[in-house]
Amino acid sequence: MAESASGNGDSRRSKRRKRSRRVNPDGTMTLIEHIYEFRRRLGFAMLAVVLGGILGFIWFGTKVGPIPSLGDLVKDPYCAIPPNRRLDSAEGCRLLQTVPFEAFMTQLKVGIAAGAVLLSPAWLYQIWAFIAPGLYSKERKYALTFVGFASVLFATGAVLAYILFPHALQLLMGFGQDAFVTALTADKYISFLLSLLIIFGISFELPLLVVMLNRVGVVKYVQLKKWRRGIVFALFVFAAFATPGSDPFSMLGLAGALTVLFEIAVQMARFHDRKLEKSRGDEGWDKLADDEAAPFDYTPSTVDDEPSTPTASGGRSSTDDVT
Repeated sequence: MAESASGNGDSRRSKRRKRSRRVNPDGTMTLIEHIYEFRRRLGFAMLAVVLGGILGFIWFGTKVGPIPSLGDLVKDPYCAIPPNRRLDSAEGCRLLQTVPFEAFMTQLKVGIAAGAVLLSPAWLYQIWAFIAPGLYSKERKYALTFVGFASVLFATGAVLAYILFPHALQLLMGFGQDAFVTALTADKYISFLLSLLIIFGISFELPLLVVMLNRVGVVKYVQLKKWRRGIVFALFVFAAFATPGSDPFSMLGLAGALTVLFEIAVQMARFHDRKLEKSRGDEGWDKLADDEAAPFDYTPSTVDDEPSTPTASGGRSSTDDVT
């Protein structure tokens, strides 16, 4: 029994040692090792989300120093509605629960969403640790830049949605004059708020997508300039359909922000294309005819000319298990 436990411990240590960069500097892995690595990284990422959900669940009803509780942050836009427009209890402004577990499920949903944001560096690192070994150093630099800007843009969009949400809610709840009183259920109210935050956050990734497409040569500044009016019109149409309730505050806020971000992306594409044209002119590529070959060395290399990559064992690396 002791020998079996010792053998399992040695096996785990040998696997960890095999994954070490000192033993395996080029990061080569077989297919089954990739599957095991994916399972391990996915488990750590799910653990981070669960821990974040627990923290968010506790934070929902607990203040952290000067930071208000998560429940107050979620409830504040509803409580900003004039008192004569909402249904209040004797204790003040509260959301309505219509089924026994609605409050628990709402607190759990909001806690998981907030926890996933708070611990996003942990589970994003697990995704990065799985992908990074298969990328070149230049690709890793672009990937880190992309993830960094994507996170900032998503957070900016979510913050803008939270700022606009009280105004949109007051406008939507203001119809009907004195014939109606607002008594929102917690589930529908939270779903409405989260959907608005997610829509704004994802929409703010549009300029980053335009910049990346321009970097890889899919779209050029000349094309973006030609399509500018149509794209701006499409952004307003998208904002009208994307915002829940189609209220003018959310629609104009989203469309205006997307238009500004799109224009910034267009100017970045303009700067990049100018820099690329200048470098091509310095290299003399613009003087080549359409049917003229580029000045590359087309002499094929032999097997003996290929440089060998030493492995940990001192031999040549095998391409059978390289992914």
